[in-house]
Amino acid sequence: MNSQEATPNERVFVLPGDILGDDSFKSGSGTYIKDGVIHAAQVGVLNINRDFINIMPAFSSYVPKHGDSVIGIIVDNGPSSWMVNIGCPYTAMMHTNDVQWNVKYGDTGKYLKPGDAILAKVSNVNEVKKIQIAMKEHGLRKLESGILVKVPQPKVPRIIGKGGSMIAMLKQKTQTRMFVGQNGMIWVEGEDNNMEVVSQAIQIIKDRAHVSGLTDYMENYLDSQDCRDSRDSPDIGSNGD
Repeated sequence: MNSQEATPNERVFVLPGDILGDDSFKSGSGTYIKDGVIHAAQVGVLNINRDFINIMPAFSSYVPKHGDSVIGIIVDNGPSSWMVNIGCPYTAMMHTNDVQWNVKYGDTGKYLKPGDAILAKVSNVNEVKKIQIAMKEHGLRKLESGILVKVPQPKVPRIIGKGGSMIAMLKQKTQTRMFVGQNGMIWVEGEDNNMEVVSQAIQIIKDRAHVSGLTDYMENYLDSQDCRDSRDSPDIGSNGD
């Protein structure tokens, strides 16, 4: 495949070793040069930015950053903290000082126990990958209902859509409430049938993320589903507005 065959609006899926362009372009992220020709170094989607050829990775582990909104699963609790799986190679820690409750020493299990899902924010990541998260901001809390859907972290922007367009359409057409964590965990709450429609829709978006015209495709798909009105409830989180 040659990079000059791709238009700015076209999403071209590439494999390692694919030929992307010649020396009229510059080698960017996810590429390498061999014999004066630019090749793909990883699986992903071709991205041409001015003179640079880049590859947007299709699969990668979540790398937490300060301020990220995430959905985590409690995996253990100590006398003054919880250990939380946020979908990265390192377990995050949340101290009792970083939650909205007044938790006495040794009482962490009364508030959160292994298996509980939470909305949280990454508050610190240091040079040795020690990750701290917090639940003190408004809207961050334990998830008592709904379902969780997992997607690879690089697919998160496609689930949200440009300017939040995709997630807004999903919510509006299925009458559900949603929160997309930047770690690839998605919370959905609504009528059982509607949650199932959203779950299937997310899988379609994930599988077709590299295909152009995805928004129109998803709109037609959602219009074909039988979604019932669910009870009124406020949305939560920055991408649930």
